[in-house]
Amino acid sequence: MEFVVEKIYVPSNHSFISRKLPLSSNARIHSHKNFELNYITSGAGRRIVGDNISGFEKGDLVLLGPELPHCWEVLDSENGEEPTCIVTHFSENIIDSDFFKMPELQRVVALLKDAHNGIRFKSEDDSEIRQILTELSESRGLEYYIGLLKVFNSLIKITERITLSNPMNQSSVFSKNIEQINKVYEYVFQNIQEGVKLEEASAVLHMAPSSFCRFFKKKTGLTFMEYVKNVRVGIAAKLLAETDKQITQICFESGYNNLANFNHYFKANMGKTPSDYRKNFR
Repeated sequence: MEFVVEKIYVPSNHSFISRKLPLSSNARIHSHKNFELNYITSGAGRRIVGDNISGFEKGDLVLLGPELPHCWEVLDSENGEEPTCIVTHFSENIIDSDFFKMPELQRVVALLKDAHNGIRFKSEDDSEIRQILTELSESRGLEYYIGLLKVFNSLIKITERITLSNPMNQSSVFSKNIEQINKVYEYVFQNIQEGVKLEEASAVLHMAPSSFCRFFKKKTGLTFMEYVKNVRVGIAAKLLAETDKQITQICFESGYNNLANFNHYFKANMGKTPSDYRKNFR
Protein backbone atom coordinates (compact mmCIF):
# COMPACT_ATOMS: atom_id res chain seq x y z
CA MET A 1 0.00 0.00 0.00
CA GLU A 2 1.36 3.41 -0.99
CA PHE A 3 2.26 5.85 1.78
CA VAL A 4 2.29 9.63 1.21
CA VAL A 5 2.45 12.92 3.07
CA GLU A 6 -0.40 15.19 2.02
CA LYS A 7 -1.01 18.92 2.21
CA ILE A 8 -4.63 19.76 2.98
CA TYR A 9 -5.73 22.98 1.30
CA VAL A 10 -7.91 25.17 3.53
CA PRO A 11 -9.13 28.34 1.73
CA SER A 12 -7.72 31.58 3.15
CA ASN A 13 -11.21 32.81 4.04
CA HIS A 14 -11.88 29.75 6.25
CA SER A 15 -10.37 28.49 9.51
CA PHE A 16 -11.35 24.91 8.66
CA ILE A 17 -12.92 22.91 5.86
CA SER A 18 -15.63 20.24 6.00
CA ARG A 19 -16.57 18.16 2.96
CA LYS A 20 -18.45 15.05 1.98
CA LEU A 21 -16.02 12.89 0.02
CA PRO A 22 -16.00 9.47 -1.66
CA LEU A 23 -14.03 6.59 -0.13
CA SER A 24 -11.76 4.44 -2.26
CA SER A 25 -10.76 0.79 -2.44
CA ASN A 26 -7.28 2.01 -3.46
CA ALA A 27 -6.75 4.40 -0.56
CA ARG A 28 -3.22 5.35 0.46
CA ILE A 29 -1.81 5.57 3.95
CA HIS A 30 -1.06 9.26 4.43
CA SER A 31 -0.46 11.97 7.00
CA HIS A 32 -0.86 15.76 7.17
CA LYS A 33 -0.38 18.58 9.64
CA ASN A 34 -4.08 19.24 10.25
CA PHE A 35 -6.44 17.72 12.77
CA GLU A 36 -9.00 15.51 11.05
CA LEU A 37 -12.48 14.36 12.05
CA ASN A 38 -13.72 11.51 9.88
CA TYR A 39 -17.33 10.28 9.90
CA ILE A 40 -18.35 7.37 7.65
CA THR A 41 -21.73 7.97 6.03
CA SER A 42 -21.75 4.77 3.96
CA GLY A 43 -19.45 1.85 3.21
CA ALA A 44 -17.24 -0.50 5.21
CA GLY A 45 -13.65 -1.66 5.15
CA ARG A 46 -10.28 -1.42 6.87
CA ARG A 47 -9.06 1.53 8.93
CA ILE A 48 -5.37 2.11 9.64
CA VAL A 49 -4.39 4.70 12.25
CA GLY A 50 -0.74 4.69 13.29
CA ASP A 51 -0.01 1.08 14.25
CA ASN A 52 -3.71 0.20 14.69
CA ILE A 53 -5.58 -1.83 12.08
CA SER A 54 -9.35 -2.15 12.57
CA GLY A 55 -12.55 -2.56 10.63
CA PHE A 56 -14.90 0.35 10.00
CA GLU A 57 -18.52 0.66 8.94
CA LYS A 58 -21.25 3.25 8.58
CA GLY A 59 -21.26 5.53 11.64
CA ASP A 60 -17.53 5.18 12.33
CA LEU A 61 -16.35 8.44 13.95
CA VAL A 62 -12.64 9.13 14.48
CA LEU A 63 -10.66 12.20 15.50
CA LEU A 64 -6.99 12.33 14.44
CA GLY A 65 -4.19 14.56 15.67
CA PRO A 66 -1.65 16.17 13.32
CA GLU A 67 0.79 14.03 11.33
CA LEU A 68 -0.77 10.73 12.42
CA PRO A 69 -0.55 8.21 9.52
CA HIS A 70 -3.99 6.94 8.55
CA CYS A 71 -6.11 5.36 5.84
CA TRP A 72 -9.71 4.24 5.27
CA GLU A 73 -9.76 1.48 2.64
CA VAL A 74 -13.16 0.38 1.31
CA LEU A 75 -13.77 -3.36 1.22
CA ASP A 76 -17.55 -3.36 0.94
CA SER A 77 -20.30 -1.01 -0.23
CA GLU A 78 -23.75 -0.87 1.32
CA ASN A 79 -26.65 -1.83 -0.96
CA GLY A 80 -24.71 -0.57 -3.97
CA GLU A 81 -24.47 2.90 -2.41
CA GLU A 82 -21.29 4.87 -3.07
CA PRO A 83 -19.01 4.69 0.02
CA THR A 84 -18.66 8.22 1.42
CA CYS A 85 -17.49 10.10 4.47
CA ILE A 86 -17.66 13.60 5.91
CA VAL A 87 -14.12 14.84 6.57
CA THR A 88 -13.38 17.98 8.57
CA HIS A 89 -9.86 19.41 8.64
CA PHE A 90 -8.83 22.21 10.98
CA SER A 91 -5.50 23.79 11.82
CA GLU A 92 -2.97 22.08 14.06
CA ASN A 93 -2.59 25.49 15.77
CA ILE A 94 -6.27 25.86 16.64
CA ILE A 95 -5.76 25.27 20.37
CA ASP A 96 -3.13 28.02 20.49
CA SER A 97 -5.58 30.68 19.29
CA ASP A 98 -6.89 33.27 21.76
CA PHE A 99 -10.45 32.08 21.20
CA PHE A 100 -9.66 28.57 22.44
CA LYS A 101 -8.18 29.96 25.66
CA MET A 102 -11.72 30.68 26.86
CA PRO A 103 -12.54 28.61 29.99
CA GLU A 104 -15.69 27.25 28.35
CA LEU A 105 -13.51 25.49 25.77
CA GLN A 106 -11.13 23.76 28.17
CA ARG A 107 -12.75 20.35 27.62
CA VAL A 108 -12.46 20.81 23.86
CA VAL A 109 -8.76 21.70 24.16
CA ALA A 110 -8.19 18.63 26.35
CA LEU A 111 -9.95 16.45 23.77
CA LEU A 112 -7.79 17.78 20.94
CA LYS A 113 -4.63 17.16 22.97
CA ASP A 114 -5.75 13.55 23.48
CA ALA A 115 -6.27 13.08 19.74
CA HIS A 116 -2.58 12.70 18.84
CA ASN A 117 -2.94 8.91 18.91
CA GLY A 118 -6.38 8.87 17.32
CA ILE A 119 -9.72 8.60 19.12
CA ARG A 120 -12.68 6.51 18.04
CA PHE A 121 -16.00 7.66 19.50
CA LYS A 122 -18.65 5.04 20.28
CA SER A 123 -22.30 5.98 20.75
CA GLU A 124 -25.54 4.01 20.70
CA ASP A 125 -27.19 6.87 18.79
CA ASP A 126 -25.10 8.89 16.33
CA SER A 127 -28.06 10.81 14.87
CA GLU A 128 -27.03 14.09 16.54
CA ILE A 129 -23.44 14.14 15.31
CA ARG A 130 -24.53 12.90 11.88
CA GLN A 131 -27.00 15.75 11.51
CA ILE A 132 -24.52 18.37 12.76
CA LEU A 133 -21.76 17.17 10.42
CA THR A 134 -24.14 16.98 7.44
CA GLU A 135 -25.30 20.55 8.08
CA LEU A 136 -21.71 21.68 8.60
CA SER A 137 -20.59 20.35 5.22
CA GLU A 138 -23.36 22.40 3.60
CA SER A 139 -23.07 25.62 5.68
CA ARG A 140 -21.51 28.98 4.88
CA GLY A 141 -20.39 32.10 6.75
CA LEU A 142 -20.89 32.43 10.50
CA GLU A 143 -23.11 29.35 10.58
CA TYR A 144 -20.09 27.40 9.36
CA TYR A 145 -18.01 28.29 12.43
CA ILE A 146 -20.97 27.86 14.78
CA GLY A 147 -21.38 24.41 13.28
CA LEU A 148 -17.80 23.49 14.22
CA LEU A 149 -18.48 24.50 17.83
CA LYS A 150 -21.59 22.28 17.76
CA VAL A 151 -19.41 19.41 16.55
CA PHE A 152 -16.99 19.90 19.46
CA ASN A 153 -19.89 20.12 21.91
CA SER A 154 -21.29 16.85 20.59
CA LEU A 155 -17.90 15.09 20.78
CA ILE A 156 -17.20 16.00 24.40
CA LYS A 157 -20.58 14.52 25.36
CA ILE A 158 -19.58 11.10 24.00
CA THR A 159 -17.93 9.42 26.99
CA GLU A 160 -17.06 6.08 25.39
CA ARG A 161 -13.79 6.61 23.55
CA ILE A 162 -11.10 4.26 22.30
CA THR A 163 -7.49 5.34 21.76
CA LEU A 164 -6.46 3.76 18.47
CA SER A 165 -2.69 4.02 18.09
CA ASN A 166 0.12 3.43 20.55
CA PRO A 167 1.88 6.61 21.73
CA MET A 168 4.44 8.21 19.45
CA ASN A 169 7.10 10.78 20.19
CA GLN A 170 5.29 13.94 19.11
CA SER A 171 8.52 15.94 18.72
CA SER A 172 9.23 13.77 15.71
CA VAL A 173 5.78 14.17 14.24
CA PHE A 174 6.39 17.77 13.26
CA SER A 175 9.99 17.26 12.19
CA LYS A 176 11.49 17.17 8.73
CA ASN A 177 12.07 13.43 9.16
CA ILE A 178 8.39 12.45 8.96
CA GLU A 179 8.73 11.35 5.32
CA GLN A 180 11.52 8.95 6.28
CA ILE A 181 9.43 7.45 9.06
CA ASN A 182 6.51 7.11 6.65
CA LYS A 183 8.70 5.06 4.29
CA VAL A 184 9.44 2.67 7.14
CA TYR A 185 5.73 2.38 7.98
CA GLU A 186 5.01 1.58 4.35
CA TYR A 187 7.62 -1.17 4.34
CA VAL A 188 6.19 -2.71 7.53
CA PHE A 189 2.57 -2.75 6.28
CA GLN A 190 3.60 -4.25 2.95
CA ASN A 191 5.68 -7.05 4.51
CA ILE A 192 4.05 -7.75 7.86
CA GLN A 193 2.74 -11.18 6.87
CA GLU A 194 5.66 -12.35 4.74
CA GLY A 195 8.23 -11.24 7.30
CA VAL A 196 9.71 -7.90 8.39
CA LYS A 197 13.49 -7.81 8.55
CA LEU A 198 15.59 -5.19 10.27
CA GLU A 199 18.18 -5.22 7.51
CA GLU A 200 15.54 -4.55 4.85
CA ALA A 201 13.90 -1.79 6.87
CA SER A 202 17.31 -0.18 7.41
CA ALA A 203 18.01 -0.35 3.69
CA VAL A 204 14.81 1.62 2.99
CA LEU A 205 16.52 4.62 4.59
CA HIS A 206 20.01 3.64 3.41
CA MET A 207 21.21 3.22 6.99
CA ALA A 208 23.17 0.61 8.87
CA PRO A 209 20.89 -1.41 11.22
CA SER A 210 22.41 0.09 14.38
CA SER A 211 22.00 3.66 13.07
CA PHE A 212 18.50 2.90 11.87
CA CYS A 213 17.44 1.56 15.29
CA ARG A 214 18.67 4.70 17.05
CA PHE A 215 16.95 6.91 14.47
CA PHE A 216 13.62 5.07 14.69
CA LYS A 217 13.59 5.07 18.50
CA LYS A 218 14.40 8.78 18.65
CA LYS A 219 11.70 9.71 16.15
CA THR A 220 8.84 7.46 17.32
CA GLY A 221 9.51 6.69 20.98
CA LEU A 222 9.37 2.95 20.14
CA THR A 223 12.03 0.49 19.12
CA PHE A 224 11.52 -0.82 15.60
CA MET A 225 10.56 -4.28 16.86
CA GLU A 226 8.10 -2.81 19.39
CA TYR A 227 6.38 -1.03 16.53
CA VAL A 228 6.28 -4.21 14.43
CA LYS A 229 4.81 -6.19 17.33
CA ASN A 230 2.09 -3.54 17.77
CA VAL A 231 1.15 -3.76 14.09
CA ARG A 232 1.00 -7.57 14.30
CA VAL A 233 -1.26 -7.42 17.34
CA GLY A 234 -3.52 -4.96 15.51
CA ILE A 235 -3.89 -7.34 12.58
CA ALA A 236 -4.59 -10.23 14.94
CA ALA A 237 -7.24 -8.25 16.83
CA LYS A 238 -9.03 -7.46 13.57
CA LEU A 239 -9.02 -11.12 12.49
CA LEU A 240 -10.22 -12.29 15.91
CA ALA A 241 -13.09 -9.82 15.87
CA GLU A 242 -14.20 -10.23 12.28
CA THR A 243 -13.47 -13.84 11.29
CA ASP A 244 -13.93 -17.39 12.59
CA LYS A 245 -10.38 -18.39 11.73
CA GLN A 246 -8.54 -20.60 14.19
CA ILE A 247 -6.26 -18.74 16.59
CA THR A 248 -3.29 -20.73 15.32
CA GLN A 249 -4.01 -19.56 11.77
CA ILE A 250 -4.38 -15.96 12.93
CA CYS A 251 -1.06 -16.27 14.73
CA PHE A 252 0.71 -17.04 11.46
CA GLU A 253 -1.28 -14.57 9.35
CA SER A 254 -0.31 -11.73 11.70
CA GLY A 255 3.37 -12.53 11.27
CA TYR A 256 4.11 -14.77 14.25
CA ASN A 257 5.65 -18.21 13.85
CA ASN A 258 5.28 -19.21 17.51
CA LEU A 259 1.89 -19.51 19.24
CA ALA A 260 3.35 -18.96 22.72
CA ASN A 261 4.97 -15.67 21.64
CA PHE A 262 1.76 -14.61 19.93
CA ASN A 263 -0.31 -15.23 23.07
CA HIS A 264 2.26 -13.42 25.23
CA TYR A 265 2.48 -10.26 23.12
CA PHE A 266 -1.24 -10.13 22.42
CA LYS A 267 -2.11 -10.25 26.13
CA ALA A 268 0.62 -7.71 26.95
CA ASN A 269 -0.85 -5.25 24.41
CA MET A 270 -4.57 -5.93 24.69
CA GLY A 271 -4.88 -7.02 28.34
CA LYS A 272 -6.58 -10.28 27.30
CA THR A 273 -5.63 -13.55 25.69
CA PRO A 274 -6.68 -13.93 22.03
CA SER A 275 -9.50 -16.31 22.99
CA ASP A 276 -10.84 -13.97 25.69
CA TYR A 277 -10.60 -11.01 23.31
CA ARG A 278 -12.67 -12.88 20.70
CA LYS A 279 -15.43 -13.51 23.25
CA ASN A 280 -16.18 -9.77 23.25
CA PHE A 281 -17.43 -10.11 19.66
CA ARG A 282 -19.53 -13.24 20.09
